[in-house]
Amino acid sequence: MLKTNKMMKIIFLPILLFFLFFLIVPLLYMFWQSIKIGNIITIQNYLDALKNIEIRRSFLNSFKVSFAASVFTTILAFLLAYAIHFTTMHRHTKKLVHIGITLPMLLPTITYGFVLIYTFGNQGILTKLIGQPLFTVYGYNGLVIGYVLYTLPVAFILMQNSMQYIDKRFLLVSMLMHDRPLRRFYHTVFRPMLGTIGGAFILTFILSFTDFGIPASVGGNYRVIATELYQAMLGSIVHFERGAVISVLMLVPAVIGVVMLTILERFNFQYKQAGQSELVKHRLRDGLFTTYSIVCVVVVFIIFSTMFIVPFTKGYPYDFSFTLEHVQNVLSEQDLTKVYVNSLIVAVLTAVLGVAITFLSALLNARTPLKGRKSLDLASMITNTVPGMVLGLSYLFFFNGSSLKGTFLIIIACNIVHFFTTPYLMAKNSLQKMDPTWEVTAELLRDSWLKTVIRIILPNIRPTIYQMFSYYFLNAMVTVSGVIFLVSTKTMLVSTRIKELQHFAKYTDIFVLSIFILCTNLIVKLGCDYITTHKEKLKEMSK
Repeated sequence: MLKTNKMMKIIFLPILLFFLFFLIVPLLYMFWQSIKIGNIITIQNYLDALKNIEIRRSFLNSFKVSFAASVFTTILAFLLAYAIHFTTMHRHTKKLVHIGITLPMLLPTITYGFVLIYTFGNQGILTKLIGQPLFTVYGYNGLVIGYVLYTLPVAFILMQNSMQYIDKRFLLVSMLMHDRPLRRFYHTVFRPMLGTIGGAFILTFILSFTDFGIPASVGGNYRVIATELYQAMLGSIVHFERGAVISVLMLVPAVIGVVMLTILERFNFQYKQAGQSELVKHRLRDGLFTTYSIVCVVVVFIIFSTMFIVPFTKGYPYDFSFTLEHVQNVLSEQDLTKVYVNSLIVAVLTAVLGVAITFLSALLNARTPLKGRKSLDLASMITNTVPGMVLGLSYLFFFNGSSLKGTFLIIIACNIVHFFTTPYLMAKNSLQKMDPTWEVTAELLRDSWLKTVIRIILPNIRPTIYQMFSYYFLNAMVTVSGVIFLVSTKTMLVSTRIKELQHFAKYTDIFVLSIFILCTNLIVKLGCDYITTHKEKLKEMSK
């Protein structure tokens, strides 16, 4: 049995203090602010907020638009995942679908709204081709489409990861038993996926409900709760108490979502041994799903192609002559290049420090008998529940007036906490799959626990480390809601600068900066993926 040693406690204490100082205390302080009027503790702020017709309407609008987007996203993602795993669609087409659907994840959500305007707006590319707008892009329509684009990659990844573990031999058994197609589909595909489908729906709903980037660009007069919070804190008149109350109210759907996810876990089941079998070719089915998948990818490419057309034209939509003038203007503006460098600094430091904190947290939880280690699971659950905007606002309240306000440190800390859950679960799952006797054997051989971690654990978890780095870096580059309340003039990021450029109608600059983010994220993602696959190949060759 591995014994708790001094080094474990020395590592555990700073991590515990980090989450206490940058997660628990700011959230409690924000809640404290929401029940205060001067020096009096009261629930009057909540009563006033619930009586406020604008807040009630915004909350209801958020619910309606998020519910509609979640329904569409869940159906689209399920069908795309089904096309990849349960049809004989060509493998190159499958790869194209995977890349095309997940590509929007590399861009800030606020950019989604601008590409929608330049695609479906009055002067949009499709509007010019057709001759008239297909629909009004501002308000409900734009929000639904934007949320679908934003949440589809997440729901798709969740669905297709789950679908690859379905035992396909049951399909063959069902066919041999002459089951009807609908019965076969229900029992062999839909029923095993029920928990994941529910999870994808809840996740996409929470992401849509708490997003700020898309409403900031195409929300128009259709107010949602995220824009209501932004106006309360950064509008012409600041309402601190109202902002705190709205933040607490925004936690309600997220908390309900987590409870429902826990309930949905009972619908998940495991096969004793998941087996694979060759899929039976069906021309009509395969043709329909191939067409559907290609249409989805083409629609995504068409919508985001405007981002690559507008900045390279002299005067869109009147002069389509090719030019690099807009790119050169952005590069020549020291202010914009400084903002891009700021984003790189924040993303790199978030990834490096985030990986260190997350790996050590998962290591202490999964590979040590340390007392209190389960508190790290609690931290993971809380960070998964709290929306980025709410976390950022809690920092604004708690660190207001301190030397940390408006610094890179506070932004990096917010990013690490905000995106902690997924890398933590990645590391924890990988560590739990490793031989549990390594540390005990090393202890019997009089090796220190730290040496064992460096020499044995780290080399075996290296592919996961690269994935964690990639996850932190990409999200730190594109996040808007998490840092909108924290940046200052000196620490302005690309994702938040885009919001400012919107007020001056500098859409070409917005698209150029978005392309910079996309290219940067692509380089980092492809680099991490290459290193991961290369290391795995070398590992297989050495066996």
